Amino acid sequence: MTVGSARCIEVALPAPLFRTFTYVVPEGIAWPVAPGTRVLVPFRNRPEIGICLGEAEPPVGITLKAVQAVVDSEPSLPAPLLHTARWIADWYAAPIGLTLRAMLPTALASAATPAPAPRTTRVVRIVQELPSLLQREQTFARAKQQRAVYDLLEAQGGTAPLEALRQQAGCSPGVIVAMVKRGLVEVRDEVRPRDPFADRAGVAPPPHPSPAQRDAIDAIIAGAPGDTFLLHGITGSGKTLVYIEVLRAVLRQPGRTAIVLVPEIALTSQTVDRFRGAFGDDVAVLHSGLSDGERLDAWLALRRGERRIAVGARSALFAPLSNVGVVIVDEEHEGSYKQSETPRYHAREAAIVRARAEGALVVLGSATPSLESWERAARGHAVHLTLPERAGGAVLPPVQVVDLREAVRDALAQRAPGAPWDPVTGILTRPLVSALAERLDRGEQSLLQLNRRGYAAYVQCHACGHVETCPNCSISLTYHRIPEGLVCHYCQHQADMPSHCTACSTTTIRPRGLGTQQVERVVAERFPSARIARMDVDTTTGKWAHTQILDRVGRGEVDILLGTQMIAKGLDFPNVTLVGVIDADTGLNLPDFRAAERTFQLLSQVAGRAGRGPKGGEVLVQTRSPDHYAVRHALAHDVDGFVREELSMRRLPAYPPFVSLANVVVSGADQKGTAQACIAVATWVEALVRAKSLRGVVLVGPAPCPIDRIKERWRWHFLIKTSQPSLLSRLARYVAERATVPHGVRLVVDRDPVALL
Repeated sequence: MTVGSARCIEVALPAPLFRTFTYVVPEGIAWPVAPGTRVLVPFRNRPEIGICLGEAEPPVGITLKAVQAVVDSEPSLPAPLLHTARWIADWYAAPIGLTLRAMLPTALASAATPAPAPRTTRVVRIVQELPSLLQREQTFARAKQQRAVYDLLEAQGGTAPLEALRQQAGCSPGVIVAMVKRGLVEVRDEVRPRDPFADRAGVAPPPHPSPAQRDAIDAIIAGAPGDTFLLHGITGSGKTLVYIEVLRAVLRQPGRTAIVLVPEIALTSQTVDRFRGAFGDDVAVLHSGLSDGERLDAWLALRRGERRIAVGARSALFAPLSNVGVVIVDEEHEGSYKQSETPRYHAREAAIVRARAEGALVVLGSATPSLESWERAARGHAVHLTLPERAGGAVLPPVQVVDLREAVRDALAQRAPGAPWDPVTGILTRPLVSALAERLDRGEQSLLQLNRRGYAAYVQCHACGHVETCPNCSISLTYHRIPEGLVCHYCQHQADMPSHCTACSTTTIRPRGLGTQQVERVVAERFPSARIARMDVDTTTGKWAHTQILDRVGRGEVDILLGTQMIAKGLDFPNVTLVGVIDADTGLNLPDFRAAERTFQLLSQVAGRAGRGPKGGEVLVQTRSPDHYAVRHALAHDVDGFVREELSMRRLPAYPPFVSLANVVVSGADQKGTAQACIAVATWVEALVRAKSLRGVVLVGPAPCPIDRIKERWRWHFLIKTSQPSLLSRLARYVAERATVPHGVRLVVDRDPVALL
C-alpha cells in the first residue's frame, strides 16, 4: 500500500518460515506490482526470487530493503493459483514461500540458476505466394529442384526446418540460397519449443461413446462451475473417451483451457498419444521426467496460450493456464498424488480447490475409487457416475486364485525322496506355467506383476538366522543380481554380497524372499524363447525408459512384461490376454491402516490389464491369503463389497475418511534424544488441547515409526485425529510453526498422510 512516498509489497520467499516479508518498491520500477509476479529482492545477503502477494503497509520504525527488479512482465502465477497456494499452505501446514516455489519450474524459481537458453532452429518460410499453376510454371521453368522445395514447403504450411526440408527434397544448400536471392523464401532463426512428444503419433479415440459413456459425458457437461464428479468406471470401461468428450465440450467455449493429471510418468506417453490424437498440438506435457528446458518451454507455451491442455503428473496441477474449464484427475486413488516433501499436498484435494477458484468442473476417475472420494460422494459433495461395463462389449476377465500354501504342499508330496527342493515352485506355480505356455503358443502377450524389485528381499544366514541390514536404516538390505550387491531402497546404501555371515562367519548365507529380478531369471529359464521385458525402478532410470519399454509392448516385440505396480494401471494393450500376480501378499500385512485398500486397488487394477481386446483374457493370482477380504473382493471384481467391509474397519478405531489425520514425525541422529523430543512435543500438544478445550481431538502415541531409522536418523511419531478438518488445519499449523525441538532434531507435520511407515 502506498503511504506517503512509500510503495510497499508483501513478498513470499522460498524459505522454511511461516511468514512473509515487506519490501519497498523504489522509483523507476513500475507501480503497482501485480500479485503473482516474480520479484528479485535481497534476502540473507544474497539476491532471491520471491513472489509478490500484493500491496502492504510499511511497518513503523523499520527500514525496509528495496526490490531490486520485477522479473515478470505479467504474473507467473494467476490469481486462482495464488488462492490454491494459500489453501495448500494453510491446510497442509506449509510455509507459503515453499508452496509458491513448488508451483514454478526450476528454471524460474531461483536467482542462482539461469533459465535454459531458448532453443533456436533455422527455418525456411515462403515470402512470395504463387497461387496459380501458370505462375509456378513460369517461375520454375528451369529450376525443377526449386519447384520441388517450394511445393514441399507449401504442403507443410509454408514453414519448415531448414535441414529437414533439405533432406526431404534431396537438394543442396545452394538451391535454398538461390530461392532466397530470388525473393521466394527467407531463412531465419526461430525459437522452437523443446517438445519430447512432438514426434509421437496420436491415437484416434473411438468415434462414438456408448450409452453409459454418453450419460456420464452429458451429466458432467451439464454441471455447474465448481462441481465435482466421481467417475467410477470398471477397468476398460472407456473413462478416457469420457475425458476427451468433456474436454471437447469445454474447449469449444471461448478461451477455456483444461488440466489432465495422471499418477505415474509411465502412463504419460500413452495418455499424451490419446489426447494428441484428439487435440493435436494443443497438448503440453508437464512432469518431473522432463529436462529443465523442456519443462520451461511447455510451461511458457501454456502461459502464452499456445497450448490449452496441460497433461502430466502431480505438479501439472500448477500449469499457468487462465480460465480453466475442467480439471481431470485420472486414477484418483493413487498415492503418488501425495507430495512427500514440503509442501506435502495431495493433488486430488488441491485440484478441487483450484477448480472452484477457476469456476471449473472436476472429474475424479478410477476403477477403484479411494475411500475418501467414495465418502465424498456419499455425503453429497460429489456426483457419483458409473460405467458398469467394458467398452465395445468386452467383459471383465475371469480370475483364478492359486493358493501358494497348497502349491507348496502338493510339490512336497510329489517330490521324490531325496530330491532337492525346486525353489521355482513358489514363484511360478503349475497353473501359471501352463497359462504362460498357452499364450506363447498362440502369439499372445502376458503381464506378470510383483510389487518388489531386486532379486531377493533379503539375505539370511541359515546357521544363526542373521539378516544383513542397512547401517543407516532399520531395514534389511535387498539383494540385486544385476549389478550384484546389496542395496537399501531407502538411502541407496550399497554393499558387496558377503561370502560369509558377518555375525557367525559361516558360509551358509543365502538370498531369501522374492524380487522382480529373480522372477525374470526364472521365467527366462522356463521359457528360453520368450521375449521378456522388466519394468521397475531399476530398468526405468533412463529418461525415456518407460516409454521405450511400453512402445515395444505395443509393437508386439515383448511376449511377457514383468514389473512392479507401475504396470498395474492405465495400460491398454489388446493382445495382453493373461495377467499373473506372482505374490498378492507383499503389501497386505504392512503396519498401515491403508494396507488392505492398497492391496485391493493394486489387484483390481492389474487384473484389469487383461482381456481388453477381442481375444478376451484371464487372471491368475497367487496368494497365501485367499480368504482375506481385500483379496476375495478383488478376485470377484467387487468394489462395492470391499468398500462396505473396509469402511466398517475404519469406524472403530476411527481412521480416514471418518476422521482427519496428521502424522507428526520427529527425527534425529541420537536415538534417545529423538524419543525424548517426540514425547515432549506430544505432551505439549496434549496440554494445548486441554488448555484450549479442543473437543474431539485425540492423540495416538508417541511411538517409534514402523521403520524407525532412515538415512542415519531415528524416527518417532504420533498421530493427531479429529472429525473437524478445519480444527486440524489450525492445530497442525500451530504445531509446525511453534513446536520446539533441540538443535539437530527435525519435526515434520504430514497432514492427510497416505502411508504411516
